[in-house]
Amino acid sequence: MAAHRLLGYSQTHDQVGNRAQGDRLAALVSPGLLACAATLVLTAPFTPMLFMGEEWAAGTPWQFFTDHTDPELAEAVRRGRRREFAAHGWREEDVPDPQDPATRDRSCLDWSEPEREPHARVLAWYRTLIALRHERPDLTDPDLADTKVAFDRERRWLAFRRGDLKVAVNLGPGPAEIPLGSRPARVLAAWEPVEAPGADGVLRVPGETGVVLLQE
Repeated sequence: MAAHRLLGYSQTHDQVGNRAQGDRLAALVSPGLLACAATLVLTAPFTPMLFMGEEWAAGTPWQFFTDHTDPELAEAVRRGRRREFAAHGWREEDVPDPQDPATRDRSCLDWSEPEREPHARVLAWYRTLIALRHERPDLTDPDLADTKVAFDRERRWLAFRRGDLKVAVNLGPGPAEIPLGSRPARVLAAWEPVEAPGADGVLRVPGETGVVLLQE
């Protein structure tokens, strides 16, 4: 199957909205790991799908909210949601009331965030990756068989090839040495400063950093 027929994403409205408090990935991991997730989504063979506000690490939640006019249905939804999460250890009072207008209001994006850090830096990284995807045909090649992947589970890095491009992601907190092979390569984009691999073909990547390289 051609890869463009499949979606690639790090979070969706269902995944976030069906959490007890609607917390996004940005509430759970560092900006560096958000950048790694963006690197994987926007350089993978699949058609990327972004959840609104993901591109700037929105700090607002996306909580489950309803506007049922039938009082019995509204109460049934309220009780059912609280019972569901109570079974997973949540206190009922910590689960937002889906019928409360404040639940919906908390879920509205804060459009001033993209102008502030760390949101502005995350947004700039998404723009860089989207521009690369537009400019480099290798990143939209739908042939899954032509995507070669290597990883080290213990050291928490992953690298893959898309034509003449190499993508490397270090998910660990400390630096990682990632072997890329003997072909010279130059860095096109990196979340943290990264030098091109030396004669040994090893790319040294800081912790929680994604890198896109062009092999000459």
